[in-house]
Amino acid sequence: MPRTTKSIGAGLAAAAMIGSLLTAQPAWATPSNTAAPADNQDTTRQLVLAEPGTAADQVTAAVEAAGGEVAQTNEAIGLYTVNGPADLAQKLDQNPLITGTMDDSVIGYSPRGDIGEKKRKADDVERARAERPAARSTEQNITKAPPGQSRGKGKNHQGNTPLVTAPLRDRQWNLDMIEADAAHQTTMGKGARVGIMDTGVDGNHPDIAANFNLALSRNFTTDIPEIDGACAEDPDGSCTDAADVDENGHGTHVASTIASPRNGIGVTGVAPEAEVVNLRNGQDSGYFYLQPTLDALTYAPSAGIDVVNMSFYIDPWAFNCAANPADSPEEQAAQRLTIEATNRALDYARNNGVTLIAAMGNSHQDLGNPISDSSSPNFREGNERERAIDTSCVVMPTEGNGVMSVSSVGPSSLKAYYSNYGTEQVAVAAPGGAYRDFSDTDKNRRPENMILAAVPEVVVRAETDLAPNGESLSPFVISECSGENNCAYYEYLQGTSMAAPHVTGVAALTIARHGQPDNQLGGKKMQPHRVERFITEGAVEKACEAPVMSYPGLADSYTAPCEGDASFNGFYGNSILNAKNSVSNTPHKR
Repeated sequence: MPRTTKSIGAGLAAAAMIGSLLTAQPAWATPSNTAAPADNQDTTRQLVLAEPGTAADQVTAAVEAAGGEVAQTNEAIGLYTVNGPADLAQKLDQNPLITGTMDDSVIGYSPRGDIGEKKRKADDVERARAERPAARSTEQNITKAPPGQSRGKGKNHQGNTPLVTAPLRDRQWNLDMIEADAAHQTTMGKGARVGIMDTGVDGNHPDIAANFNLALSRNFTTDIPEIDGACAEDPDGSCTDAADVDENGHGTHVASTIASPRNGIGVTGVAPEAEVVNLRNGQDSGYFYLQPTLDALTYAPSAGIDVVNMSFYIDPWAFNCAANPADSPEEQAAQRLTIEATNRALDYARNNGVTLIAAMGNSHQDLGNPISDSSSPNFREGNERERAIDTSCVVMPTEGNGVMSVSSVGPSSLKAYYSNYGTEQVAVAAPGGAYRDFSDTDKNRRPENMILAAVPEVVVRAETDLAPNGESLSPFVISECSGENNCAYYEYLQGTSMAAPHVTGVAALTIARHGQPDNQLGGKKMQPHRVERFITEGAVEKACEAPVMSYPGLADSYTAPCEGDASFNGFYGNSILNAKNSVSNTPHKR
């Protein structure tokens, strides 16, 4: 299981109780779009984390005594967004009621000369664009819709027998690896509710719409502040997207992998009858910041979310270090607050029935023995520097409290060359794709080794060559068309971002099969530790191929030691995910 960082706020989270399903977004989950002017040195905007058990009126009084005012509150974890004078943080840090403070400045602006160059940095998805072959229009990239099938909203399959076959199912080696079809004979996830914490979800994609719950979906962040008219360049011309919009594509791909319905359209999801809720905390630019992440996590229980998928790390630090000498005192304080506040939110969600799934990351390093970080802080651009790091530094939320962290394998079931690993972090391995699959040189470097799932049309049209009739000219994008410019699109991606959704989907299947009716919030419910047990005990054992794994043609930095045995090791954790085993009556290893 993953290494966890102890949270002094665990008691606070454990004491929280859910009263009723909130039909409107609570005040603490409403993002504030007002920020102190970036060029005003006399004002500041701070995130303030209170000591556990501190009453809101006490915090408000402390803030006002320091000359500030509370703009937003997340009472579930004691987090306050505060405006005030330049010395506000200094004053509050001296107050025994305050755990810590950090700047909450204008973030996420990225020049938008080409939407295709956006930082789709959600877990640094590797798109293999530099290695892709010349794009050619071939029948391989075009799938005609079945006769009479339109690109409108698909109807969900309601029965388990016979199973509806999706036109692109034969390209989903990933579902074969985890024996998803066999699991679907028992359950397809009906009654389970999945939260997608990501860049958004295209709720109108025909291979997602049937399972998408718009009423419960929320957008906790904004795309890009209105700097130089950047928002006008967004596809919808808005900084604040609706809760069924994804202008990046990463979140839609994740949602499709988890729950695309078996409706005769496109691909099949791991849990094709599970409900999808968009908990958007990532910007179009690919940045994932602290406050939207915390708001999404603390909202999830009130919406009856059973499991959340977190294929990202919290910016701007790839590794959060409490006292790294390479960082300033203010930077150290910000990283400490990130660790503490995130763990409080994770505790709150898990203690209220939310299973937590996260991606391990794609920097091909041992998270149990990290050496350096050269990518932080990644905002503002140019501030990155080389830092020596050790095991006191953690990736959040991947190494947070109660999180199941997922490594990635390719079609060969070998650890993907890019995937992070580590005996203290990895819970289980799952198919995430490997453009370079080293088990078979004849099949090396091809899109089909990656994970195929839905992508928004707006993203495809911005970054992919299309024929005049809308059909894809790229081997990385598949178009399913039923007429001229009436196409749904699917994209091959790889990364631990693509592996984690498989585990999230199996969690949904497990909850649907073994959970109990949730009479208060609807659907099913199941304690996270039980969900985790079914997943880990259902995994198929996978031993290390060798004490040290190397990848021909790649730099020595990809070479990785594999520690442990077949039942548990640093590459595969509790071994390879298996949906059929996890939904069986008795968890088991085979």
